[in-house]
Amino acid sequence: MCGIVGYTGGQPAQEIVLESLKKLEYRGYDSSGIAMHEGKLVICKKEGPIANMEAELTESKSTLAIAHTRWATHGAPSDVNAHPHSDEEISIAVVHNGTIDNYLEIRESLEAEGHNFRSDSDSEILPLLISKYYSGNLVEAVNKTLDVIRGIFTIAAIHKDNPDEIVAVRNETPLVIGLGNSENFISSDIYAILKYTQEMIYPEDYQIVRVTSDKVEVLDRDLNLLDYNVETVEKYTEVAEKGGFEHYMLKEIFEQPKALQDSLTELLVESPLERLGLNWKIGSMSIVACGTSYHAGLVGKYVIEQLTAIPVSVSYSSEFRYAAPVQGVGGLLSSRPLVILISQSGETADTLAAARAAKQQGCHTIAICNVPGSRITREVDGVIITKSGQEIGVAATKTFMTQMQALYALAVNLAFNSGSLDHPQTKLWESEIRKIPSKVSQVLNNCESIRDLVPHFVKAKSVFFIGRNINYPLALEGALKLKEISYIHAEGYPAGELKHGPLALLSKDTPVVAIAVQDHTYSKLISNIEEISARKAPVITVAQKGDQLVPKISDHFFELPDIDPVLSPFPVAVFLQLLSYYIAHELGTEIDKPRNLAKSVTVE
Repeated sequence: MCGIVGYTGGQPAQEIVLESLKKLEYRGYDSSGIAMHEGKLVICKKEGPIANMEAELTESKSTLAIAHTRWATHGAPSDVNAHPHSDEEISIAVVHNGTIDNYLEIRESLEAEGHNFRSDSDSEILPLLISKYYSGNLVEAVNKTLDVIRGIFTIAAIHKDNPDEIVAVRNETPLVIGLGNSENFISSDIYAILKYTQEMIYPEDYQIVRVTSDKVEVLDRDLNLLDYNVETVEKYTEVAEKGGFEHYMLKEIFEQPKALQDSLTELLVESPLERLGLNWKIGSMSIVACGTSYHAGLVGKYVIEQLTAIPVSVSYSSEFRYAAPVQGVGGLLSSRPLVILISQSGETADTLAAARAAKQQGCHTIAICNVPGSRITREVDGVIITKSGQEIGVAATKTFMTQMQALYALAVNLAFNSGSLDHPQTKLWESEIRKIPSKVSQVLNNCESIRDLVPHFVKAKSVFFIGRNINYPLALEGALKLKEISYIHAEGYPAGELKHGPLALLSKDTPVVAIAVQDHTYSKLISNIEEISARKAPVITVAQKGDQLVPKISDHFFELPDIDPVLSPFPVAVFLQLLSYYIAHELGTEIDKPRNLAKSVTVE
């Protein structure tokens, strides 16, 4: 959630870290700050956008800096609670992501020793502890601090005695080291520093990293030097500009055909199951994810079960590890269970914890992720990388589409491997998957028809989304999108469940979006729409091309391109994304950075 960047080298550091920090704005934050070495440590931090902090800065020749964007966990957003934090003498400056679980007892102990706290943040104990243990060696002081603190964290520290040294360490939250030419970088996100380097080091938990302009050292807790791997990361197309679109979210919605096309090369390859280590008969499968990724997992459940007959459970990451151990269905299957973990960032704390729990239970783990080199990709047995490029809007769009696409491709390969699909059927499925980008483009080309529906929603206090079978998860996703960016209350339901309570909430002021595709649930869905109309609630239906019945029973409708019902979640998703976007735009909300939300959730 918070963001960290740091630089040491031969160039003015202030400009570099500020530009890098702005690349992390998409993650969400409420304050920002910077610490530099100008003969002494100079710290500037302000509540609000980076521009507030930037306005306070003057030109600096410092070649060392650390900077931070904060999302409040302890203490309200304010100048004093912003990072970096320092000791009383401002000899040490520290930035911190995560939470210190035992900070209250540490704070009481430090106060008893005479230290005065200036903030309400748990992070302020860090510079005070490091200062307490400092005797000329910053690495040793940080190492001793690790003996005291408990929690999840990425910490980066600088000291006034050394204008060319950053010491950093992590535990369960992201840290990446970027290697340059007589300059080096630290960051909590590769996107922040990809402009400057593609050569990355990914430290493990509790490995202490000492970074200077000409050297990177990685040490264990006994302060022994460790060997490390340097990985080259693909440089994504620069996304800092909106390319003529008013918001990043709208730009990313329109990038979906390209994201789907680019991801195909990763998904439809020779022997994908062998590459993923899936060389046994799978008896059971669990999909684990959060938020929008959870909805992609629900779609995947329908497709995988339909094509393979493998039973699939879908769990929220935050609940997965508290449930009974995965032992197949009801503990009756002896084959090794498969757990698929979906995370856009690869750093989602709850999903990472679920991955570790699954591995401890002996499950085979596969991650579907959009960020190569992220934490989850290095902890699982197999990885499917989606090629969406960076997604800046907090509300997930193109990453949702490529996650669904990955699950469809996986389902087809599993079905072929098990004999459920023969070779011609497999090729037919692959051919249909290849058509999805063009189907999505057709919806995008009809965006003005979606915009015309906005007046029916902007005065609503509550909106319902309904669907059946494979489009029930799309009802959930449509409701989530509307809630996220328009702040209108919305709920997604299986269409058949409205009569079990929610019908009581319907009125002429409660619009209902119905997803009606002509599969085996179609006639039941039509009956549900008629139930809603009988309660005078306005019905806006998403229907397949050529549907003759929906226009007669709906107040308004949108026609999808011609597509097989099992592939309908893709064009339906685009309709729902654009509908939510245009409603939010009409209401004037902050679409790319919804209140209270962050793009990457790295705390549990």
